[in-house]
Amino acid sequence: MAANYRYNCGMVVSIAEAQNRLPELIRAVEGGEKVVITRDGKPVAQLNPAPPERRRVRLGGMKDRIQFLPGWDAPINLERFLEGDL
Repeated sequence: MAANYRYNCGMVVSIAEAQNRLPELIRAVEGGEKVVITRDGKPVAQLNPAPPERRRVRLGGMKDRIQFLPGWDAPINLERFLEGDL
């Protein structure tokens, strides 16, 4: 494989080479290497690892962990708030 190593220390390959070597390039990306695909020597695309899988949201996960003081939702007197009394 005639890959160059530049553009921020990643592997640089032409489009034609990327088409012929896609499984190998994917293995390199899985190993943490950045692959830049070029057309006429100019970078046009970049292969990066997929983002880590996000954990699922659990509804009610913070139940009983957050407690509000009494009156937290009481109406605010705008004049006192602007004066800094609250």
